[in-house]
Amino acid sequence: MPQSCLYFGQVMHARLRPFRHRFAYRVFSMLVDLEELPALDARSKLFGYNRARLFSFQDRDHGARDGTPALHWVRARLADAGLAAAGAKIYAHCFPRILGYAFNPLTVYFCHDAAGRLAAMLYEVKNTFGEQHGYLIPVDPARTADAPVVQRAEKNFHVSPFIGMRATYRFRVDAPEDRFAMLIRQSVPEGELLIATHVAERAPFADAEFAKAFVAYPLLTLKVIVGIHWEALKLWLKGAKYHPRPAPPAAAVELAGVAEGGIGHARS
Repeated sequence: MPQSCLYFGQVMHARLRPFRHRFAYRVFSMLVDLEELPALDARSKLFGYNRARLFSFQDRDHGARDGTPALHWVRARLADAGLAAAGAKIYAHCFPRILGYAFNPLTVYFCHDAAGRLAAMLYEVKNTFGEQHGYLIPVDPARTADAPVVQRAEKNFHVSPFIGMRATYRFRVDAPEDRFAMLIRQSVPEGELLIATHVAERAPFADAEFAKAFVAYPLLTLKVIVGIHWEALKLWLKGAKYHPRPAPPAAAVELAGVAEGGIGHARS
C-alpha cells in the first residue's frame, strides 16, 4: 500500500462538443493515510490536522463536513453499502487547505481491505454552490494489483451549469505510487463531451516539499476556484448551453457503479 505523500503535476480539462475548449493548470496535491493524520501533524511544522497551519487537512472540509473525522465517515458509508471490509485502510487524495482556505472539486478515497487489496473507491464531488455528493464504487475483485481501476457511474449531481444531468462518468485511476494518474471521461447522449486528467509525480510528505510547494503555488486553492469561474465565463461567451441547477440528491453517497462493462445504481 502507498504512504502519505505529495504529488506535483497538472490538471487538464478538454471539452469536445459542441465546440472545443481546453485548459491545463499546474497543481500540487496530497495523498494522506487518514489514520496517520495526527502523526503527520506531530512531525511537521507546516502541516496541521484540524488546526491552523500553512497547510492543513481539516475534517470539516470532507465527508460530513461537520467536524466528524473523515476516516469514521468513510467507514460508515462503506458499512451502509455492505462494503465494511473495504475500510481497513483508507487514503484520501485531495488539495490541502492553504492559509485557511480550501476547495476540492474532487476528493478520491482509496479504500483497502485487511489484506491490502484496493476494494472500493469513493469519489467525493463538490460544486461551487457549497453542495457535495459521493459516488461509491466497488473495485472489481478480479483486478490485479498493477492494473488501473476502471469504473463508471451515472451522473446524479449538478456540477457545471454548462453540462446537463443526462451524463455518464468513466473513471480510469492508477493506484497511487511514484506516479498519480487519473482520467475521467464524461459522455452525454450525443457522445463524449469532456475529458479530464490529473497526472503527477510523487514527492515526500516533508516540510521541505511543502515550502517548495508554497513558493511555486502560493494561492493554489484560490486559483482552483477562480479558475473554475474564469473557464465558466469563457464557455458562456462561446455560447455553451446553460442548465439550471436541480435539487441535490437526497443521499450523501450512492453506491453508483461497478467495473467498466456493467453498471448498477443503488443509493445508500
